[in-house]
Parts: sequence; C-alpha cells; structure tokens
Amino acid sequence: MNVPSGPILVVEDIPNVLELLEVTLRFKGYPVITAHNGQEALETIARERPAIVITDILMPKLDGYALAQKLRIDQQTRNIPIVFLSATYVTPEDRAFALSLGAVRFLEKPVDTEEFLLTIAEVLTQEPPTSPEPLSETDFYKGYRERLETKLRHKNTQITRTERLLTTLPAEQKPAFEALLTEARRHRDEIQQELNDLYRLLENGQKKP
Repeated sequence: MNVPSGPILVVEDIPNVLELLEVTLRFKGYPVITAHNGQEALETIARERPAIVITDILMPKLDGYALAQKLRIDQQTRNIPIVFLSATYVTPEDRAFALSLGAVRFLEKPVDTEEFLLTIAEVLTQEPPTSPEPLSETDFYKGYRERLETKLRHKNTQITRTERLLTTLPAEQKPAFEALLTEARRHRDEIQQELNDLYRLLENGQKKP
C-alpha cells in the first residue's frame, strides 16, 4: 500500500463523523490530521502540508467551498487534491460548483466505507490532475451565493413540511420527526449565517478573512 508523502487532512464539524473518517483511514495505515472547520484547516495546513484534503461543505466559520477557494488562490496550496463530502450539497449544480473550484472527487454522505477508501487510494496513487485556474473572486462569490440561496430555500421548504406533518402524527411517531426538524433547523441557521456573512462582505467590497 502506498503511504502518502504527507498526512491526510480531514475537515468535519460533526464529531462522530470526524471520528469515523479518522479511524477508517488510520485502520488502513494512513497518517491523519483533523480540523473542525475551514478556518482551523487553514491554520493546520500552514503548519503541516497534507497530501490530500477531505472536507465537508456545510461547516461553521469557513465552509468547504470557501476553504477550497482559499487553497486554490494560494500558489503554495493550489495543487493539494480536495475531496468533498456532503449530505446537504448534493445537486448537480452543487457538484458542478465543487468541481469548478478544483475538487478531484465529490462523495455523498452517509459515507460508503469501501467507496470512500477506494476513492482516497485512487487520488493518492494516480498522477495529480491538472487543476483548473482558480475562479475569480466575482465568479466565486456569485456561484457561492447561488448555492447558499438555493440550499436555504430547500431547507425552509423541508422545515415547513415537517412542521405541518408533526401536527398530524400520533404521539409515538413524533420524536423521530422532531429530531429531523431540529437537525433541519440547525442546517438552516448555519446556511443563513453563512449567507449573512457573505452579503456583508459583498456590501463592504471586502475579501472573506
């Protein structure tokens, strides 16, 4: 088995998912480092260059899309392969935007362990693909805003449907759907916060920190 020249960086804000990915990779002999959001990932990469970055998209502070863009515009990190994992951003448009940022693969959650390991092994052992030119700041923010706005509409629709359904369910069925509603609201609030931050940046004409 080929061991990468650097560690694998896993970026994930949900602790049990992060642990699962880390344990799965370590079990196969890969060196692994972790981060809980995009900002922490950038700080980690500044200390230790990874052979590959595996990142969730929906995360606080700095999400996967913004992390990828920052890596691509920096000459020092432009060629680090990026694999996206997501349970939220899974439409063809989401995938297309991810690939436009230079991602080499896009996997959906829940993670299929065999597919995940096969994908990582392929990325690490194959010749690195030629990375596309980084998106301009204007194109990045336009695509980023569209993805966030579309996802927010979807989440709001999902929440409304779940709230309506809860009023009709028998008591024994409600807890499962209440848990789904709580999770959907958490995702909605994270997306809304990211959008609010993006709107402020665009209004002020500043780059995202």
